[in-house]
Amino acid sequence: MASLLIVGSTLDPDAAPKTIYNEEKETDLKLETTSYERPASNVDAFDIFSYHERNAGRLVIDPKEARIEFGEDVANTLKLSEDGAVVLWPQPTDDPEDPQNWTMARKNFQLFIITLAAFVPDFDSGIGVASIYGLARQFNSTTGQINDLTSNWSIFLLAWGCIFSVMLIRRFGRLPVLFWSQVLALGFMVGCTFAPNLATFTAMRCLTAFFGTCPQATGLYAVTDMYPFHLQARKLNIWTMGFLISPFVSPFLFGFLCARTSWRWAYGVGSMYSAVVVFFIAFFGEETIETVIGISGAKMAQYRASWQESVLACADLIWRPHLLGILLLEGLVFGFASVGLNTTMVVFLGLPPPNGYGFNDIAIAGTYGTPIVGVLLGELLGRYFNDWAMGFCIRRNKGVFEAEMRLWTIYISIPLFICGFIVIGAALQETLSVGALVMGWGIALVSNMICTVAVYAYCNDCFPTRQGEISALINWARTLGGFSVAYFQVPWAEKHGALQTFGVEAAIVTGLFLLIVPALQLKGCQLRERYSLH
Repeated sequence: MASLLIVGSTLDPDAAPKTIYNEEKETDLKLETTSYERPASNVDAFDIFSYHERNAGRLVIDPKEARIEFGEDVANTLKLSEDGAVVLWPQPTDDPEDPQNWTMARKNFQLFIITLAAFVPDFDSGIGVASIYGLARQFNSTTGQINDLTSNWSIFLLAWGCIFSVMLIRRFGRLPVLFWSQVLALGFMVGCTFAPNLATFTAMRCLTAFFGTCPQATGLYAVTDMYPFHLQARKLNIWTMGFLISPFVSPFLFGFLCARTSWRWAYGVGSMYSAVVVFFIAFFGEETIETVIGISGAKMAQYRASWQESVLACADLIWRPHLLGILLLEGLVFGFASVGLNTTMVVFLGLPPPNGYGFNDIAIAGTYGTPIVGVLLGELLGRYFNDWAMGFCIRRNKGVFEAEMRLWTIYISIPLFICGFIVIGAALQETLSVGALVMGWGIALVSNMICTVAVYAYCNDCFPTRQGEISALINWARTLGGFSVAYFQVPWAEKHGALQTFGVEAAIVTGLFLLIVPALQLKGCQLRERYSLH
């Protein structure tokens, strides 16, 4: 979901914050301070730096509405975007080292690094798709056994690795946990490259997934630390695109490689990419307290959350109804559309008619360009559609944002999901032209991109102090929703037809959408108030 255009204004992402003043002093907006005298008690009673946390899910965006809700004294202290149209949440402090006050170039470089890192775990997992036939030949096995032992279990461990990394982050900080997790993942990736037998390869691949998934938790921290509310969704779009597109890039690139040489070269190149990511994290990654090695983080651990609190942090969140419902929907949307299709499409494409297309390795690799284009289109469409949708909703709500406004884009996502899956099922069952399969697959990935960004933004708005746990739980839901698909999708399609298989999956997602999203939009405000962390 992209960021929003508020109050019909054009926002400048490079704009520095400024302070709001009385209407009669609008000509002085370029000043950074004001001599306006105000009763200290009125302002001191309102903590502008924690308002967005205490009032989770409801933010005053329009400066005029801020004057009505907060009063003139408080409104005069609020910092706005450069054009004066949007109240900045969180409010930047006066410290130049506050990440909210960093230059846009510095922020975007950190976003670039964390997106590169978020690309790693699913990219590494997708290498197994490209090398599945080579692995089966190398270890005298079948493609089904290779899928079950390596792909499915490595995907399963992606879910739990993210939760484990968040536990460590609460104790030791983000940067050291990010660095050491990627170093370990790199080591295990090298182990995959030189594995002498299937058992060793399986262990190395599963450990790579478990330790490599940390960046899919730290990215939400980085985005919310550096960018104000009205830009967060747009930046989340970029970060999520990294791990949405990555599982398809490796089959696309390495499918051509594995068709001509050993599968070990694919894992070798994957190791090189991981080494580049470790280099960027080590020399350019920034955090305000912890050093990359983790010495300061270890010293500070005694003053932070206890181990018990850290271990139970995710469990403390997941039971809350508005979070649990949207996680269930996202788990199946992402599980069917991304994880499931990624692991099983290679089998469908390789099967002889009538259950598949009988493609060779090179043709299969070329087909994997389809979801890449789908994700890119989803990012592009989501960016501009969400700008319009959020601006429209906020204007109708008198300049006040409610978290449930994020969910309107899912109404676009689900029809696309239905269309994409029905076309995929019909194309596979009736062996329609490759163009039909390509269209269906691409539409399904556009749907997945739009829905996933909406879910991340909604959950983050509801729990703005728990970015790590939110990332971990969404990652947990989407991977558990998809890891088992490879076990049943191909046998089901072979027995009853692909149209039934994909049609039922689309029906399940549609049913969950109708049960969950309208209910959240009707009762979400009450649920947020009742089950708030504050």
